[in-house]
Amino acid sequence: MATRAYMAGVVELLKLEWPANRTVTVACHGHSVPAGYFATPTVDTFRAYPHLLHRRLKARYPTAVINVVTTAVGGEDAAGGSARFERDVLGFRPDVVTLDYGLNDRRIGLEAAERAWREMIEAALARGVRVILLTPTMDDGGEEEPAAEARAGLRRHAEQIRRLAAEYGVALADSYAAFERYVRDGGSVRDLLSWPNHPNRLGHELVAAELIQWFQ
Repeated sequence: MATRAYMAGVVELLKLEWPANRTVTVACHGHSVPAGYFATPTVDTFRAYPHLLHRRLKARYPTAVINVVTTAVGGEDAAGGSARFERDVLGFRPDVVTLDYGLNDRRIGLEAAERAWREMIEAALARGVRVILLTPTMDDGGEEEPAAEARAGLRRHAEQIRRLAAEYGVALADSYAAFERYVRDGGSVRDLLSWPNHPNRLGHELVAAELIQWFQ
């Protein structure tokens, strides 16, 4: 996995003042979580982590012009995200791309998910874009799947995402570990959820806290 120095060039851009500065663009790509779905079909954009990250970045870098765009699609997995990555994500010419597909990738399996994640990572790196991989937020399982089984699948995908971050030397925002810490400290995963597989505001805050660490 990358060290904090990985984002140093982006941080320097964020520090610049007019007239030397320019717009710094962060694209948040993924499924329903970055898209802002809370209790489906409600989309609560301004309490979801792309917006929370934007606010934290502006608080930290008041002279920066920052554009945080959400290219996420509810219900999508990494294969779908990869198919439209060139058009819908790289078309914004982002400085940073975040990838968050772990929740939905269980339905396509580890092998297909890995292939799609590699395609997106390599396409971004070829353009000189900094990449932050996100492990999935926790899933309560709901009525469709026992919680223990749901979490076992999420852990496997989280481990794969961590391995890809280490292999490519890109950044990792470990949402799953942040949720685990919350539970280990005495909380309930249901404190963090607005829906069986969607975080609430507190859950999104945990993800935003993982992301902002890369913009020190």
